[in-house]
Amino acid sequence: MTQLPNSRTEPDGSPIIRVLSYNVRSMRDDTDALARVITACAPDLVLVQESPIFFRWRKQLARLASATDLVILTGGGTAAGPAVLCSLRATVEHTEDVLLPRTPGRHRRGFATAVVRFAGARLGVLACHLSLHADERYEQGGMLLDRLAGMGVEHAVAGGDLNERPGGPTFRRLAGTLLDCRATAPWGAELTFPSAAPDRRIDAVFATKGIEVLGCGVPVGLPGISEADLRAATDHLPVLAALRVPAA
Repeated sequence: MTQLPNSRTEPDGSPIIRVLSYNVRSMRDDTDALARVITACAPDLVLVQESPIFFRWRKQLARLASATDLVILTGGGTAAGPAVLCSLRATVEHTEDVLLPRTPGRHRRGFATAVVRFAGARLGVLACHLSLHADERYEQGGMLLDRLAGMGVEHAVAGGDLNERPGGPTFRRLAGTLLDCRATAPWGAELTFPSAAPDRRIDAVFATKGIEVLGCGVPVGLPGISEADLRAATDHLPVLAALRVPAA
């Protein structure tokens, strides 16, 4: 497997960042394995889905951030599950948790969003976990695009558990406007669910078209990551992307 670029700042001020998208299943599995996987990915941003949202959820999320040398940027229970963790490399400009319209009898969904700076670049960030229901999911895909467009930034990343494969209408709706990072620059493995024997790609990282995708995929074989930890950490596999964001 080719090496994924490490985080750094280019001479012109353009940062190379690592963005990790990960459904952690409310941290109900092996949290030590989860922390080892995240740490080995050396992310600047972690777009979390299914973070704990009930009793003492802030403490649980803070424990994960501490174990991975990251800090909580936004989200969690206040966004109905999505959250964003970041490294100290990020300068936070703005955060906002967004609850989406609720369909009676279905799970509440939300976005965890932020605007951050890395070196000379300003970046919008959005973590999502879309509906299990196709009609609702498609509407949420449109809300995601609207939210990114309204952030007032030229460059943005979004990622999460889409609950849909690349051929589906919502996935195609997102990929029609944004770069599907895995399709743009394949790296690592492709399939993300279930972690024990993956047979589909339903987790993804997207970027606006001015961002250069240097590689994206499931970090199988990355130093410090074992197959056992990937299986034990949660029921999804993570998606790791290396991106070069143009300096302002």
